[in-house]
Amino acid sequence: MQSWQLQEAKAHLSEVIRRSVQQGPQIITVRGKEEAVLISKQEYERLIGIKPNLFDFMSHSPLKGIEIDWERDQSKIRDLDL
Repeated sequence: MQSWQLQEAKAHLSEVIRRSVQQGPQIITVRGKEEAVLISKQEYERLIGIKPNLFDFMSHSPLKGIEIDWERDQSKIRDLDL
């Protein structure tokens, strides 16, 4: 991890962001004290465990395109033992 002074990180923000994506977390210091860490969006999502929404999940399913028979049993009475 590379460490950046706040004023240096502000002056070179594009580079700090690029390095966070390519090299990993970047530490930001304020008055010599480590105060923040910049990470890539991909790393952030991995850490907080973002899961795909239902639409994305279904659209990437290996079962996509399979025909399903959705016909229901239309009988009116069912035998139940209570």
